[in-house]
Amino acid sequence: MTETTERFLRYVKIDTQSEDGHETTPSTQKQFDLARLLVSELTALGAEDVFLDEALCYVYAKIPANIETDCPKLGFIAHMDTSPAVSDENVTPVITENYDGSPIAMGSSGLVLSPEDYPSLLDYVGQTIICTDGNTLLGGDDKAGIAIIMSLVKYLREHPEFRHGEIRVGFTPDEEVGMGVSGFDIGRFDADYAYTVDGGPVGSCDFECFNAANAEVTVNGRSIHPGSAKGLMKNALNIAAEFHAMLPAAERPEYTEGYEGFFHLDSMSGDVDSARMSYIIRDHDRKMFESRKKLFLNAAEYINSRYGSGTVNVDLRDSYYNMREIILENFHLVENARQAYRNLGIDLLPPDPVRGGTDGATLSFRGLPCPNLSTGGHNMHGRYEFIAAESMDTMVEVCREILRIYSER
Repeated sequence: MTETTERFLRYVKIDTQSEDGHETTPSTQKQFDLARLLVSELTALGAEDVFLDEALCYVYAKIPANIETDCPKLGFIAHMDTSPAVSDENVTPVITENYDGSPIAMGSSGLVLSPEDYPSLLDYVGQTIICTDGNTLLGGDDKAGIAIIMSLVKYLREHPEFRHGEIRVGFTPDEEVGMGVSGFDIGRFDADYAYTVDGGPVGSCDFECFNAANAEVTVNGRSIHPGSAKGLMKNALNIAAEFHAMLPAAERPEYTEGYEGFFHLDSMSGDVDSARMSYIIRDHDRKMFESRKKLFLNAAEYINSRYGSGTVNVDLRDSYYNMREIILENFHLVENARQAYRNLGIDLLPPDPVRGGTDGATLSFRGLPCPNLSTGGHNMHGRYEFIAAESMDTMVEVCREILRIYSER
């Protein structure tokens, strides 16, 4: 078992699940458990200016240059929290060495990780597959990224002959609930450019993501006894259903792919008197994104014209934007990452727009261009999450090669 795998298995056993609906960062105090461990490990590895923001749970560290050439200060960033979608408590990894292509029994849950359901498993025959016992998610998103970065730091400590420029390390909370870099101190981090290490299968450097907005829809009805309701009742549930039906049914996540945007009804609750719906709105194209928001607001305007002003209230807020427009101005980040893959004999994956967001999107618009590197993970946010140990080891090499390329340019 490699050092990177040992780190990964140690990190995934720490419950760092974030929670939606909190106005403060971090959303859960247990994220500090991993943050403090990482501070201790970074200090032991000789990193400089290791700092934990005791209020907001950000970890920062610096690795000094050992060359005098004027190359950029590069940062590597990963997030500590795991998705609220599935439990992160008492993660029990199931390790299958020399995987033979057959279904993997996932421990006490009785679930099976099968190539029939997940054909990508067959790409890892002969390798070491790590999944869970099926009772939790694994947490490779993004503890794999953390393990990769920490192993990179350890390598640099043990190999002073490896020449590199200034390096910055950052670990963030609450990425999974959209608040990952809301309080990230770019000045303290002090990098010219950075990479988030938070992607999927090895071979990609993501630089396109959604433009994103969140919308909270409140429907104000009027409850009247159904026996005498004619002309008086305003059933908030029916009105909510009518509002939802005004959005294009074919433009939901379950019917879209690639560059296709969507409207997603994420939650719905209520009764006759009042109802509430939470939506996310996504599109890669900025003009289409704005059109989607306009359609959404027009639906609310129509409902109010039909049932009376104030029947539907919409709180619509942008979350992040497609980092493509920023990265295209700094495309050497993608070119050098791709060159690093090629130098190591790794096949590049076809360019594929991220159908989500990363901390790097927000950081890019805040002045720190930051595309996203692979980790090797699959099926994130669910019980069938898995990763090959060899993929994490490979990504440590890729990060080293990126540093080498920049040191020579």
